[in-house]
Amino acid sequence: MVLGVKAIPFTFVAHVLAILGLVLVLVWTLDFRGGFAWEAPNKSLIFNLHPFLMLVGFIIIGGEAIISYKSLPLRKDVKKLIHMVLHAIALALGILGIYTAFKYHNESEIANLYSLHSWLGIGIIVLYGIQWLYGFLVFFYPGGTIGLRSDSVPWHVVFGLTVFTLAVGNAAIGFLEKLTFLENTGLAKYGSEALLVNFTAVITILFGAFVILSVLSQSPAEDDENSYSAI
Repeated sequence: MVLGVKAIPFTFVAHVLAILGLVLVLVWTLDFRGGFAWEAPNKSLIFNLHPFLMLVGFIIIGGEAIISYKSLPLRKDVKKLIHMVLHAIALALGILGIYTAFKYHNESEIANLYSLHSWLGIGIIVLYGIQWLYGFLVFFYPGGTIGLRSDSVPWHVVFGLTVFTLAVGNAAIGFLEKLTFLENTGLAKYGSEALLVNFTAVITILFGAFVILSVLSQSPAEDDENSYSAI
């Protein structure tokens, strides 16, 4: 713990930003970009699943999993289960989101893995999976020794926040990359869609910041039973 303030205000703002991010990405993909499709002649509808799944499924749900220890007034074992399940959902949706990008590229005859965004994305999802698997084996089942769990907690937290921060940063790069492509094909640089994409990226970064602030602040209760370090 670093900050001598309560986590609740930070978690509240994070929840609000999560809802706002969900709304903005839906407005962009549904209203401006034409919606979603798994199979369609217009391959852009397949791509639209990528930003939605990565922002809502991977970053927002992943962020909510992180702050669940600071925002839920429940027993430690219940919060541990929620934390693990939310991260599993985020990981699954993140993998699906990456798959949709490959699907779009393959069906559109576009090269894969040529950009920094794609390189980082693959690396981040692998690190996320390693983090989840280690946490499951050590903290949940079969479970490590008390000493191993105690020694692993700070590294688990730091590694998790590092991967989450990388994911947020890579999402911002992804929004910039897509917006640049759109502007190069005629999208107005100061038009409503360009502003919407930039605002979505800003909201994503702010959400990540408030998730981190919540982890670095005090839990609702002072004892270890409700603390993030009691994973």
